Amino acid sequence: MTSIADIEIPADGTGTGQLFEAVPSLTCEMERVIASSGHGLWLSGPSQSEVEDALDEADAIGSYSQISSDEDRWLYDIEFEPDTIDPFELVLEEGGTVLSASASNGTWLLSVRVVDRESVSSLYDRLDDKDITPTIVRLFDLAEETHSQCGLTARQYETLVAAIDHGYFEIPREVSMQELSEELGISHQALSERLRRAYRALVTSELNVTEEETAAPPVPTN
Repeated sequence: MTSIADIEIPADGTGTGQLFEAVPSLTCEMERVIASSGHGLWLSGPSQSEVEDALDEADAIGSYSQISSDEDRWLYDIEFEPDTIDPFELVLEEGGTVLSASASNGTWLLSVRVVDRESVSSLYDRLDDKDITPTIVRLFDLAEETHSQCGLTARQYETLVAAIDHGYFEIPREVSMQELSEELGISHQALSERLRRAYRALVTSELNVTEEETAAPPVPTN
């Protein structure tokens, strides 16, 4: 049964540890998709010159190059040295997928999808063996009850997961609706309708809106 684990990992001892030592105000966010052999990391907090000075001085950083920028943050393609502890790679080796990863104050928070809870236990042990003690913040199984509690059908849930995995909700989008519909084997119109119904179900569930309220006419404004 597929599980989701939110795991906190100290940056100290990993490939980014020295970066946080050099610039404690640094924040990092992993880019979901990047066409390279390294990791795409959005870096922000200090000035860009301070960021690049830290990258230059970090022994664990093999190479880096700037890919993009967005206001006061910069996207870098970063490759770690071969002997560096890379928690992202450890997740992949355990058959998992990093859904999101961000770091501040020297601590990473990873949201990881794995095939079962045993994979989470194995990942925990591997990190612990490397003297990086993780903290399991949240762990839950993606059973049928998970999506039904949110008012989603199984197909709506699967469509939203696919949209997240393919970067549909990223800014800018990494896949078009047409491309996503082809990936799912459904028409563009069917995908659009399924997403709208899923959005409505999620919003209704999260805001605890009743059927009577959703059916009520809009209040006129002047």
